[in-house]
Amino acid sequence: MRNLFLLGSPHKNGNSETMAKAVAEGLLQTAGNSVEFIHLNDLQLRPCQACGGCTPSGNCVILDDMEELYLKTDEADRLFFVSPIYFYGLSAQLKSYIDRCQARWARKYLLGERFRADEKRGGYLLSCASTNGKKLFDGPILVIKCLCDTLDLEYGKPLLLRNLESRKDLQNLPEEMAKCKQYGVEIATSHRLS
Repeated sequence: MRNLFLLGSPHKNGNSETMAKAVAEGLLQTAGNSVEFIHLNDLQLRPCQACGGCTPSGNCVILDDMEELYLKTDEADRLFFVSPIYFYGLSAQLKSYIDRCQARWARKYLLGERFRADEKRGGYLLSCASTNGKKLFDGPILVIKCLCDTLDLEYGKPLLLRNLESRKDLQNLPEEMAKCKQYGVEIATSHRLS
């Protein structure tokens, strides 16, 4: 199984990437899994221009690093959307990727092309926040559910961590780290958490 982690934080080796690496460690305990991490902040991704250029073909007319991400998205068996929470929302880096998936929405809903729809593929939200608000993850969950529908991914149970104020907090919480690793193990053995 090809597991693609799209890292939405502007920081490297912070809590969200630490979470993703622990999940990947759990995935890799099961044979046949490979993982790839992509730091979205390192790429040149223009925001969606809502130009309608993707409508006739299902392909985005903006030529930037998203071209490669479309291919990697299509090739992956599982996608992990990794983001810290900013103002109760996903990071701008991840949101730019999501908005550019309008081309995939056009492919599915305007052109009627279902891509790998007969295959069991999964999509997962991995997110952490510094606060503990009751509805902290409500918006991001809805966005990822919509994205999974667009990409013909089965939406799996998210992994959501709260109260991580400093960038390195998660590394110092062995119980939370174990929880992240176990999450990866469970996905690898059952394909999806529901």
